[in-house]
Amino acid sequence: MLEIKDLTVKIEDKEIVKDFSLVIEEGTTHILMGPNGAGKSTICKSIMHHPSYHISGSIVFDGEELTKLSTDKIAKKKINYISQSPMEIEGITNAELIRTSLLEQNEKVNIFEFQKNSQVICEKLNIPKTFLHREVNVGMSGGERKKNELLQMYFLQPKLVLLDEIDSGLDVDAVFLVAKFLKEYQKETNCAYLIVTHGQQLIDLLQPEYIHIMKDGKIVETGDVKLAKKIQNLGFSGANFVSEDSHNE
Repeated sequence: MLEIKDLTVKIEDKEIVKDFSLVIEEGTTHILMGPNGAGKSTICKSIMHHPSYHISGSIVFDGEELTKLSTDKIAKKKINYISQSPMEIEGITNAELIRTSLLEQNEKVNIFEFQKNSQVICEKLNIPKTFLHREVNVGMSGGERKKNELLQMYFLQPKLVLLDEIDSGLDVDAVFLVAKFLKEYQKETNCAYLIVTHGQQLIDLLQPEYIHIMKDGKIVETGDVKLAKKIQNLGFSGANFVSEDSHNE
């Protein structure tokens, strides 16, 4: 589904990511872990072609090169990015944003089906249905904003979801609810996840196929949930990585 090859990212004159490679297959969950400044969030933003980044290398999604496309065109390819701090959009409600986004994807919006799905997804996320009629993220807490992004995600039905510390700032019950939602959505759609997190609880709940450890802008080790446990016990500085140049294949 997604193949990143020899990706190097510079912000102004500073190199953040160097020779990064990763393959993500449909229906799989990949976790990016690493110390602060390792380049984890930069990977997600690079996939979406952040305008401030200077990118070399290749990012191919469903056979199409993304590095030449604008962010809005990439989003229309069924890729959804949920950031650490979802932005406020005053004057536009969630319902208006979702309907507009669906129309831009050339999808029909049946008002009765929309209302029916709204009730179901709000119950799953334990949020009132009135969220649909609130301005996008305006006046919402950090946890509410992240649930709100998941609400939008459900309607847009992405094939690849990039989640940048979705569990940050959430209490134990909220992390459990978010993980349950992500598992159910993946089961329904066979989508793929690339998740940046430091949270062992989210990893334990999702049981991802792949854990990737990043350091100095590249993947230095790939494993399963046992690797996350190793980091939890030893920390990034205490763990002995297999290779500074190992990439997921």
